[in-house]
Amino acid sequence: MPLIASSIMSKKLAAGSDAILLDVTMGSGAFMKNLDEAVELARLMVSIGTAHGRKVAALITDMDTPLGHNIGNSLEVAESMAVLQGKGPADLTEVCLQLASNMLYLAGKGEMAACRAMAEQVIADGSAFEICCKMFAAQGGDTSVLRDASLFRKAKYAHDICAPADGYIVQNDVERIGNASVLLGAGRIKKEDSIDFAAGIIMHKKLGDAVKAGEPICTLYADDDTLFAAAEEMYVGGLTIGAEKPEVPPLIYARVTSEGVERF
Repeated sequence: MPLIASSIMSKKLAAGSDAILLDVTMGSGAFMKNLDEAVELARLMVSIGTAHGRKVAALITDMDTPLGHNIGNSLEVAESMAVLQGKGPADLTEVCLQLASNMLYLAGKGEMAACRAMAEQVIADGSAFEICCKMFAAQGGDTSVLRDASLFRKAKYAHDICAPADGYIVQNDVERIGNASVLLGAGRIKKEDSIDFAAGIIMHKKLGDAVKAGEPICTLYADDDTLFAAAEEMYVGGLTIGAEKPEVPPLIYARVTSEGVERF
């Protein structure tokens, strides 16, 4: 764990920021699988930053279920722009607002409630989205796809994975979902592999949601339909449907600063 902490913080410190907010994920899709490990990693990183004169805080966020609905390159960009336009999924929007308000607080922009209001306001008035478009444009990006996600290139093929029975999704392994997206071409298995920017997954049902037998749980996208079988096997291997609605974990577990750990 000290090697992970030092590797991450060396890059943060080298960037020259005087305030650093860390998003330390915890769960099946993260390096840290439980809260104690995540808190310990956060404490190490906060202590390194503090020792070098930086203001540092870390939020422990959940990764036992994916944030939002979209997995894949252009799919995630489209969903991120929806958040900035006030149209994004509630869970992804909430984590973004928590991160933004905590960063504003570290920057000395006011008390936490005021910082939260500032973050909400720039989404409501559209200025957050416009600044993002300007940042893309300054780097030579095509901002037309940010304003209209339908302009993104679409994958040639789509394939639904359907619920095998009535019930609730009680397990949806995030690591297996991520691996399924890689098998579709959204990520690399080997460094030489090319990435299909249109490939990925849109989740229609997530942890805790009720499902009916035959109802689509998610849709897979790829330019090669022979990839669907392996991706579906990977996805379904981490999926469990049960009779009882499970308890859905919180989005934010804790906030770690040099003053201690605040658990939510």
